[in-house]
Amino acid sequence: MSPKSTVFVIDDDEDVRQSLRWLFESVSMPVEVFGSAAEFLADPGCEGPGCLVLDVRMPEMDGLELLEVLRTHRIGLPVIMISGHADVPMAVKAMQSGAVDFIQKPVNHQDLLQRVRKALAADERFRAEIGDPRIIAERLEQLTAKEREVLEAIVNGSTNKAIAGSLNLSVRTVETHRANLMRKLEVHSTADLVRLTLACRLRP
Repeated sequence: MSPKSTVFVIDDDEDVRQSLRWLFESVSMPVEVFGSAAEFLADPGCEGPGCLVLDVRMPEMDGLELLEVLRTHRIGLPVIMISGHADVPMAVKAMQSGAVDFIQKPVNHQDLLQRVRKALAADERFRAEIGDPRIIAERLEQLTAKEREVLEAIVNGSTNKAIAGSLNLSVRTVETHRANLMRKLEVHSTADLVRLTLACRLRP
C-alpha cells in the first residue's frame, strides 16, 4: 500500500478507538481516530487516500447517515462498517449505501487487518488506474442530460446506430455526444470510458 494511505477509525467508544489505534500501529499502518462523524468530516485529511473503519451506532450522526454525507461530498474512501447490534437489513442497507464490508463486534483483529489491507489495496489501485474519485465525479457532473443518456447506452453495449434509434437522434449527433463526453471525462477509448463509469458506480 502507499505510505500515504491512512486508516480512519470512527467510533464513539474510546476503548474501541484506542484498541484499533494500537492494532493498526502495531503493523505500521498510519491511523487516525475520531469520536464522531462530525469530528471526522472537519478533518482536512478525510478525503483520503485510505479506508474508513466506521461504527454504525453513534449519537448525533450514525454510520449510515455518514455514508450518505460522504456520497454527497464525493469522498470516495472505501468504508468498512462495524456494529455490535447488526442485523441483516442493516448490513444490506450499509452495502447498498456504499460500504465495501460489514463486520460484527466483537471484532477479530486479524480478520479486520486482512479486510483493511484489501480495502487499502483496492483504493490504491482505483486511484492509480482511474484517478481520484472526487475528480471523476466532478467530470461526470459536466455532462449534459443527453450525454448521460448516450453514456448509459454505451456502457450497456449499444452501437451508435442503436443509440440513435432509441434516443431518436441521428448517428452523427450520437457521434458528437460521444466525442464530447469522452473529452469531458478525459478518456481516449470506449474501453476506458466503460471502465471509468463502472468503477465510479462501485464507489460511494
